[in-house]
Amino acid sequence: MKIFINDIPVSIKKLDEVQNFEQYNHIVDGKRDGIDTKKLQDDVLVVNASKEDIDKLLQLMTKKKLKDLDAVTFAVSKRKATINHLKEKFNIVEAAGGVVEKGDQILLIHRLGKWDFPKGKLEKKETPEMAAVREVEEECRVKVLLGEKICATYHTYIMNEKYILKKTHWYRMDLIDDSQMTPQKEENIDELRWMEIRDVRASLYNSYRSIRHVAREFYKVKREAYNS
Repeated sequence: MKIFINDIPVSIKKLDEVQNFEQYNHIVDGKRDGIDTKKLQDDVLVVNASKEDIDKLLQLMTKKKLKDLDAVTFAVSKRKATINHLKEKFNIVEAAGGVVEKGDQILLIHRLGKWDFPKGKLEKKETPEMAAVREVEEECRVKVLLGEKICATYHTYIMNEKYILKKTHWYRMDLIDDSQMTPQKEENIDELRWMEIRDVRASLYNSYRSIRHVAREFYKVKREAYNS
């Protein structure tokens, strides 16, 4: 599981899944050292962290932008129990969105100064698949055909003094019609653009890490489909 907190990726892995310790700049032993914020720089591995340690660090990261921190990985003995514990700490909100294909191009939206993919929250009694299609068609005024699921992303934020964990389901989509394509201004979208992979990579430098993660997973799904 990977959660994006203030655009910093936080991964939760089982202890035996972590084999290449050299890839981390700092290794913190939660049982021995506790969580030392001075060591939260670059790429950090935290081992032997208690649930309380994880709670405190995630709340700190949600409230404060840690500019020197690139990524955090928690290595735990009980991964599933840790994930369930975290979900209990947050109010969970679900959303869905899509990566729309048109030949060798995909559709990006420009919202609030950053490139993004169309997405939005699920409405009452909606499935993620239904919401993904609706949001793409509303935000871009295009018609699409739903494809396979790409991945899910998680990120946290604070609203009304409550911690929110937002889970977004992402789907590949095929374009049916873009003859009426128009950005939905009321959703702060000021531009829509079809891009080939080279332009996608360049544009997503001005985006969120979670969106770059979705793009990587999308192209991974395409490669696997092509090679199968």
